Amino acid sequence: MSEKILPLPPSRQTLTDSVYEAVTELVMDQHIAAGARVNIDQVARQLNVSPTPVREALARLEMDGLVMKEPLRGYSVTPTLDTKTFNDLYDVRRLLEPFAARRAAERRDGNVLGVLDRELDGMRRLVGTSAGPAGSTYHDYRAFAMQDARFHEAIAGTSGNSLLSDTLRRLRSHLRLYRLYHRYYTMDIGAATVIEHESILEAIRAGDAGGAEAAMLDHINRSRERSEGARVRSGNRPT
Repeated sequence: MSEKILPLPPSRQTLTDSVYEAVTELVMDQHIAAGARVNIDQVARQLNVSPTPVREALARLEMDGLVMKEPLRGYSVTPTLDTKTFNDLYDVRRLLEPFAARRAAERRDGNVLGVLDRELDGMRRLVGTSAGPAGSTYHDYRAFAMQDARFHEAIAGTSGNSLLSDTLRRLRSHLRLYRLYHRYYTMDIGAATVIEHESILEAIRAGDAGGAEAAMLDHINRSRERSEGARVRSGNRPT
């Protein structure tokens, strides 16, 4: 693990949340390599905290699917997706997310629509500024990626199926690692994502279940093409 010293996020956050964000950054930027064991004491020294909040952060990251806990070995970072697992991930997304979009359109929950509007507005603002989702580190694209994730999670949450929501949340954690490794995030990709999200939201707001399902499926297919294109451009060979 490289010895990068990371400043903790703003003090207004709780210590636990601050450490969680800092450890997430270590994992996402591969200061702890994919598949490597996490040295809790070393991370605690880097962040100038006790081991306890680091353990709490790792427990949350295990729920996110970014680390794994093994008996007698402790925590290790989840390996980067290989080609088969990447394809499997998108197959599952194609099955689950269009269904969730259909249910969201059928229910037309006003609170969910408010969340979708808010996250999409935030993504539009980022795409239109120099602080948009371009860069080679987790910090560079974190805000856009989190808004993107919350958009999809809000739709999944309307399904009424907590297992579906949990499954999609874990899949997206793996996908974020893959995308960062292959330098996926660019301003062009951010703009395309916004346009596709607008189509999904328009159909949901109109109560067009079939249209929402189709728009989500189209978005996932295009996202897969962009992710694969990023891998090719990065020059990283599939495993």
